[in-house]
Amino acid sequence: MDSEDRIALFLDYENLALGVRDHHGGRAFDFRPIADALAERGRVVVRRAYADWSYFDEDRRMLTRSHVELIEIPQRMGATRKNAADIKMAVDAVELAFERDYLSTFVICTGDSDFTPLVHKLRELNKRVIGVGVEKSTSALLPPACDEFLYYDRLEGVEVPTPAVRRARPARVPAPEAPPQPEPEPQPAAEEPARDVDTLAVLVAQTLAGLQGSISGEVTASGLKRTLLRKDPTFSESDYGFRTFGELLRYLAEQNVVELGAGPAKGDPEVSLPERGDREAAFALLRSVVVDLAGGAGAVALSGLKDQLRRARPDFSEKKLGYRSFLQFCKAAATSGVVELRWSPDVDDYLLTARP
Repeated sequence: MDSEDRIALFLDYENLALGVRDHHGGRAFDFRPIADALAERGRVVVRRAYADWSYFDEDRRMLTRSHVELIEIPQRMGATRKNAADIKMAVDAVELAFERDYLSTFVICTGDSDFTPLVHKLRELNKRVIGVGVEKSTSALLPPACDEFLYYDRLEGVEVPTPAVRRARPARVPAPEAPPQPEPEPQPAAEEPARDVDTLAVLVAQTLAGLQGSISGEVTASGLKRTLLRKDPTFSESDYGFRTFGELLRYLAEQNVVELGAGPAKGDPEVSLPERGDREAAFALLRSVVVDLAGGAGAVALSGLKDQLRRARPDFSEKKLGYRSFLQFCKAAATSGVVELRWSPDVDDYLLTARP
């Protein structure tokens, strides 16, 4: 029980409800997918939703059944209801952060950028902050401020409606000899393309290389995941078709992007970049291309060399091997004795020569 995260949940209900209504074909907001996602992250001990509930009478029953405390922000003549709800929610969150030390995580459910200062303040108080918002109504400023950001549209159990297909407008005065045109059949909406797994492999390899260079111990899967979330709080392995982060790492291990070993805890393996395998093959490819271009004797300029490698092997990418630039990759090849790398002021470029 003591190892569980204690979570305080705050819902800017008007922002969420209107965002779902406007971008999900008029559908009602469903709290259950958020509750399920948070149950996987810890124990929710505070649940509060802020709104003028006279506008959301049906929603009150749904939230009450989920044990959400409803904070009434009535609309007053000459007052701005939205600002009043935002201020009350921010004050309550900061108050709980000071009063209840056992709360480790705050979940701010909104897409409003006005809550960005609140997120920064909670993180200053050593609280982890998770944001939740409707993707098309979430400000671009809010997700990067959070430790993790969940788009409501991507949560398990949320059904996003397919866009309606517009019917063709009939001609005002159809020609009498023209046969009637059949109505076009609605075409199924194209599925959202899966995110590029190669781009993901580059991101993981670069992040892992940075961790290995900055920490003294081994890198674990949980540490790698936390770092990926710090780089991109909206990161989720499910966007790439993987059910768990472990499944993603096993796939990357099969592609020889990473290596997995026994970790300090079950289900949390050590992750490292391959010491041999693809890296050695890439060094050999570099040497062979340099030999071919130089004719066995001369040197080859660094500029344009990467394109020559890709002609020989179209899938070549130094970033998949954990190198941040092609120059860094060539320096590593020189360190391993495959090529010689030197700066030439005459050509204002690095020159590579194959070593015997």
